[in-house]
Amino acid sequence: MKKVYINSAVTISAQDTFESDGFLNAVKKLSGKTVAARYPNYKDYIAPANLRRMAEAVKMGVTAASKALKDAKITQPDAIITGTGMGCIDDTEKFLNAIISNDEQFLTPTSFIQSTHNTVGAQIALGLECKAYNNTYSHASVSFEWALIDAQLRLQQEESENVLVGGYEELGKEIITYRRMMEDVDGLGIQVPFGEGASFFVVSSEKTEHSVELIEIGVYSTISTESIQDSLKQFLAKNDLDLSDIDVFVSGRNGDGFDIYYDLTAELFENITQLQYKHLSGEFYTASAFGLWTAYSILSRQEIPEAIIFKGEIKSDSHIILLYNQFKGRDHSFILLKR
Repeated sequence: MKKVYINSAVTISAQDTFESDGFLNAVKKLSGKTVAARYPNYKDYIAPANLRRMAEAVKMGVTAASKALKDAKITQPDAIITGTGMGCIDDTEKFLNAIISNDEQFLTPTSFIQSTHNTVGAQIALGLECKAYNNTYSHASVSFEWALIDAQLRLQQEESENVLVGGYEELGKEIITYRRMMEDVDGLGIQVPFGEGASFFVVSSEKTEHSVELIEIGVYSTISTESIQDSLKQFLAKNDLDLSDIDVFVSGRNGDGFDIYYDLTAELFENITQLQYKHLSGEFYTASAFGLWTAYSILSRQEIPEAIIFKGEIKSDSHIILLYNQFKGRDHSFILLKR
């Protein structure tokens, strides 16, 4: 079976991660209930005439995708695959509010058309004039993982050579209020702000100078706290790896009551570097894509910023990274990367 490589990684986030050549050197401390991304100069990537009609998620997605392709020296991908939990939620809210205020009459379809989850993938394809395979996954907090699995399968089955894959989310306005209300009800509230962002990757069957190998992705709908350690061991064993083979463990801690899952898995990695990232990106359905960008950057640069260290010492040499994410005790995902 063909190996799969990540040849470029780009993210727009709450940090200065898009236009900076550094790697989380000067981080911004997040505060408040929500945090917006640091938007780049979109005019460098999108024509002004198109820009004014685009939702924020579309602007971020198209811009991040363009830079990812440029960094990988690819002009036309063989497939475009995106993942998003909420899609273009701002336009969805506009359309639903118009239904109420206009008593379900005389509605313009613009916001509805632009609110669909595949809008970003479609706009990327239109800009590239790309008529290749184009798919969008919307599976809550594993939306990005399923997009990545689709890309991996296409490469392994030799249906594509270069796949553009990404995850994106925008804040919206009203949905964030509802989610905060739900946090207060369950009493296990998230301690990091809700955020937004877009992360895109060029995944390929061909290795380049800056490649990082994508070994495996595992997605699990539910895992009990009693079996999480065994599930992780089985995932590693499936890939002929042992706990001692992992150099860096990256978890999606957000400070809520379900961090117990990360505590239990961390017990297996007492003597290695343990990292976290959501205190820098905020929490959103495809925040794990920011985590993958972080892991890719660590392996390609051989550098670990102090801002993401949760426990352990900085190693000068890292070869294999394990990423683990879950949300509210559901939708668990493991991703293995190798230098």
